[in-house]
Amino acid sequence: MPSEAEQWWERVFGTAPEPHIVVPLVTVTVALILVLSGGLWRLFRRVVTMVHEAGHALVAVLAGRRLQGIRLHSDTSGVTVSRGRATGTGMVLTTLAGYPAPALLGLLFGALVITDLVVVVLGLSALLTLGVLVMVRNLYGVFTVLAVAAVLGGVAFYAGPEIQASFVYLITWFLLLGSVRPILEMQAKRRRGAARDSDADQLARLTGVPAALWVVVLLAFAAVCVAMGGYLMLEPAVSAIDAGS
Repeated sequence: MPSEAEQWWERVFGTAPEPHIVVPLVTVTVALILVLSGGLWRLFRRVVTMVHEAGHALVAVLAGRRLQGIRLHSDTSGVTVSRGRATGTGMVLTTLAGYPAPALLGLLFGALVITDLVVVVLGLSALLTLGVLVMVRNLYGVFTVLAVAAVLGGVAFYAGPEIQASFVYLITWFLLLGSVRPILEMQAKRRRGAARDSDADQLARLTGVPAALWVVVLLAFAAVCVAMGGYLMLEPAVSAIDAGS
């Protein structure tokens, strides 16, 4: 009989049951609805904002800056404060890290999903949530992070393997598709003159490269991640459909 440690290892790193071929198709549809909607997007955009700010925070630490904290606001915006040189490579990378973070995390989750490591995705999500919770510095931010943690905990501890797999597919699709809309929203605000301190404008001041070009770079990067992640998660389902036809 396997020991408790072996059972834990098998649960986390063992191969999960392969979900039905409709799961990737249904979850991408739901994620697309969430991203394209009005009210639903404003509600669930907070998850993208959390990952965005976590990206700033992680790169700030890796770049040797002193992380001061994260604030999440009720208008779905956020801010990460770090101390260090106001210019230089570290500041550029820290500023650049926000918008690509959801797309990169979605791509990582997609790679784990197709190898059936569903529980690993849930574990990484929990670690990310815990990291943000430790650094959040306002009450609304704490409430937001705890709400996300409660959902993750409920799925991890009470849902069956099929529900867990569907949930992981959904959050992966949402991170991938949801990485694009905030960049478009930023550019729309820039056109109205309402986002003069956006990440793109900060990057322009730091590097001398026009902010519009940074927007193009961010959009292109997100699009590549969506294409790669989408291929990873849809290819098995498409192959199965072709084989059955």
